[in-house]
Amino acid sequence: MARDKCCRTVGCLPDATCYRPEGAGSGCQETVLTLDEFEAIRLADHEGLYQEEAAARMKVSRQTFGRIIDEAHRKIADMLVNGKALRIRGGNISMAEIRHRRCHECNRSFRPACDHPDTEVCPRCLGKDTGSD
Repeated sequence: MARDKCCRTVGCLPDATCYRPEGAGSGCQETVLTLDEFEAIRLADHEGLYQEEAAARMKVSRQTFGRIIDEAHRKIADMLVNGKALRIRGGNISMAEIRHRRCHECNRSFRPACDHPDTEVCPRCLGKDTGSD
């Protein structure tokens, strides 16, 4: 009997959760990418992290990260080759602790974007003078 999957840590949620081929109706076949697979793609392919560092961020072993990223790549290839929609949802995840930033111009606290946690501008006043809360 297989073990239950351990909880994987995710740094952020996707802005969009469904992608469809142009001209495909709502009835086209879907490939489901779990949130931990999305996170693996984000860390390895978008941020360019090595598997060991990405695994540490997700709080899984390097071997587990390798299996997650391989499955994510397989699903994305299936979606592209077979013209399926891609839906991102599900998975046994927990959100990473991300420090909030505070704008020194308008004093608003906000959560930085995953792509640029250290170079974030305030979404309210677009001020660039921010620091950790």
